[in-house]
Amino acid sequence: MADLSARDSKLVQYLNEAYGKEKELETALQAHIGMTTRATYKKRLRQHLTETKRHARELERRVKQLGGTPQTVPIEGLDPLAKGAGAAIGIAGRAAAAVRGPLHAIRGTGEQEKMLKNAKSEYADEHGEIATYTAIEALAEALGDTRTAKLARAIRREEQSMASFLERQIPTLTKAVVQAEIPPAQRRKASTRSTAKRASTSKAKAKRASAKR
Repeated sequence: MADLSARDSKLVQYLNEAYGKEKELETALQAHIGMTTRATYKKRLRQHLTETKRHARELERRVKQLGGTPQTVPIEGLDPLAKGAGAAIGIAGRAAAAVRGPLHAIRGTGEQEKMLKNAKSEYADEHGEIATYTAIEALAEALGDTRTAKLARAIRREEQSMASFLERQIPTLTKAVVQAEIPPAQRRKASTRSTAKRASTSKAKAKRASAKR
């Protein structure tokens, strides 16, 4: 197989970086699904796992169309940039993902906090992917590769949708941690102080206004 041009080598490099991340996240999402007890959250994670697997397949297909390979091990005799740009990323990604799942299973002090920490990790991952696909889209457009640009744009939109879901989920999960781990009396005490402060401020304002009349 002929060596790839500088143009296609760079496209393959960026696509392989995204491919390696998608494969890593498959393992992390599977671990998170097993730790999630909230039905709506679990359903969305399962949906995104399906999307993530599809993203990896689509990236794999596009890399092959460009003449490269998404394999995560070096291929003897082929240019490492063009053919194995994702090798180091893939190997490291698989190792990281294998460790990541078990570590996530013990994070936090309770069930609710584990879900919150997972959601925060997922939120960060989504924004990393959004940046990756934004770069791929811009690169492809600059190189006149409309097919790669279209693929990157479509995947990025799904990552943005997942990030938006997680952004809404994080406050809910945080409140669940408060409910599960902070004694009611302490929650009421804080609320009472806040209410008393607002009442005191309102009275002071009313007093000042009365004095000016």
